[in-house]
Amino acid sequence: MRMLEAILLTVITAATPLVIASLGELVTERSGVLNLGVEGMMIMGAVIAFAATQATGSPYLGVVAGIVAGAVFSLLFGFLTLTLVANQVATGLALTILGLGLSGQIGESFVGQPGIKLQPIAIPLLSDIPFVGSLLFRQDLIFYLSIALVVGIHWFLFRSRTGLKMRAIGDNHASAHALGINVIRTRYLAVMFGGACAGLAGAQLSLVYTPQWVENMTGGRGWIALALVVFASWRPIRVLAGGYLFGAVTIGQLHAQALGIGIPSQFLSALPYAATIVVLIIISHNRRTTLINTPASLGKPFVPER
Repeated sequence: MRMLEAILLTVITAATPLVIASLGELVTERSGVLNLGVEGMMIMGAVIAFAATQATGSPYLGVVAGIVAGAVFSLLFGFLTLTLVANQVATGLALTILGLGLSGQIGESFVGQPGIKLQPIAIPLLSDIPFVGSLLFRQDLIFYLSIALVVGIHWFLFRSRTGLKMRAIGDNHASAHALGINVIRTRYLAVMFGGACAGLAGAQLSLVYTPQWVENMTGGRGWIALALVVFASWRPIRVLAGGYLFGAVTIGQLHAQALGIGIPSQFLSALPYAATIVVLIIISHNRRTTLINTPASLGKPFVPER
């Protein structure tokens, strides 16, 4: 039981940044914007969170700094694509490349420094429940935020008036504009929220998952988060399930290597990304479901009539 508990704890830790980054991108895409810069925003959140923690000694301030860094970095994408109407795919790819390079420059002096880990918060009484208590009720702040985000975003998108307006923009931005909805402002807010979530996911990597700064420490998780949004058919609850599935695959290959299973380590390391490809193939095969759930104006620029 202790071994199983330890494995599940590592799965939760590995899945949390995927869930958070995917939720942010889900909201962004629901507004009709495709931001491929998740990886760049995550790595910027990671380095800024680590730097702020080292400077202040408080990992909680580091978390806030990571969120702000992701949101501010996303504004660059918003300005280029929403104001200057640049191509969203090209801009997102450029944002990722910029984030990877800039984070390496900022974090150069932090390489090798021991980090300050974000400590778990034990919920009274519930944390004392055998097995379940340590898994769900003795976790760090970012884990609790990830669960709150799943519930909050689901309510926002499907139960609130503002969420209905955002989905209307994603389905048909021209019609939404004709009804008096401010398309550009809503998309800016959605892009910033997605950036803030990506920054929070990056902060989890440098303050919880591996409490230190390592260049390119996101390791392609931003791309997995993008695939997770499609895997979940743009629904928050499915993002949670998919995030833990991919987290289990990531941790499973590490344990397989530790047990000395006679499979090349390179193949095991590629398993999470191979699983991503398989999932996308399965989803694309079921084109009817994908087309129904995909925001119709995803990736399409909007230029209001003057």
